[in-house]
Amino acid sequence: MSETIRLKESYNRTSYHLAGHGNRNIDVLKEAFHTVDGKTESDMYGKGQIIENFEAKMARILGTETAVFFPSGTMAQQIALRIWCDEKGLRKVAYHPLSHLEIHEEDGLKELHQIETILLGETDRVITFEDIENIKEDISCILLELPQREIGGQLPSFDSLKLISAYCREHSIKLHLDGARLFEVLPYYGKSAAEVCALFDSVYISFYKGIGGIAGAILAGTEEFIAQSKVWKRRYGGDLISLYPYIIPADYYVDQRPHKMDQYWKGAKELAGYFNSCHGISTVPLKPVSNMFHVHFHYANERAAAILTEVQQATGIGFTSYLVKINEESCYCEISIGDLYKGIPKENLRAAFKLLDEKMKQ
Repeated sequence: MSETIRLKESYNRTSYHLAGHGNRNIDVLKEAFHTVDGKTESDMYGKGQIIENFEAKMARILGTETAVFFPSGTMAQQIALRIWCDEKGLRKVAYHPLSHLEIHEEDGLKELHQIETILLGETDRVITFEDIENIKEDISCILLELPQREIGGQLPSFDSLKLISAYCREHSIKLHLDGARLFEVLPYYGKSAAEVCALFDSVYISFYKGIGGIAGAILAGTEEFIAQSKVWKRRYGGDLISLYPYIIPADYYVDQRPHKMDQYWKGAKELAGYFNSCHGISTVPLKPVSNMFHVHFHYANERAAAILTEVQQATGIGFTSYLVKINEESCYCEISIGDLYKGIPKENLRAAFKLLDEKMKQ
């Protein structure tokens, strides 16, 4: 049996997990529906109280004129960028080299819309104001991801965001927010969702990441922008006959979790401290700016997996179920703090990290 399989199996047998809200099982759905009247009418092809009330609620939270619910963020963001390209009559946009659209969507933006992309900045850091100032060609839109997941959830400063926003408006460039994890970064910025969104022309929010829903996304912006996005949603097949199995959990967990993001962030900073105290381990960023960060093990993937398996089996603490190979001498995993972290006894946590440090030194 490979060390990768052993690592996952040992993780699944542990009593406590460092990350997340718990298993993504049917109970997630059942909890959200437990107070819903069974005779409540469903939405139908994007119409009805369930979907319209939730869209209005999210628009209020985000401080935008209106919003529309999508079954997926991939669909929502490709459509947002297409709308901005059509408005300017130029199919050219810019985003980070590790943007979700660039590395996880099989070139959907390019193949479906023939939109040319410019990659801004370097793979190991966030986009800066200087990167945007140095763009040499005309573009329709810039996409910023907050936080930048693929580099450990790093963030630009809020002052940098304000500079970028002002520059884009001055130069007639639309600014789109990939805010899949927007609520997670608000404690760091000390701002409301509406204050952050005010810097952008369009905004996407996910409901299954830090929020912990089933699936789905919101795209928010002006009345005109959302009217166009609804046309594209129909073209994409996004107007399912009913979306309430996604909307009701999204609505329920939006009420349950955004106010806990500061708690999750504090937990992430504490946990990163434990990891950084261990031999051969470091986090990116060193001090998390949201509830997520990456843990880098400065050993080969198989060796690190074997050590983690041994520690998980001995302590009952689930560190991770997987590792991603960086090169022959290092690997990493991602940690996103949720409801589970608070429930781990501190003495168990300290003992687990003490053992991990010892094993890493051997």
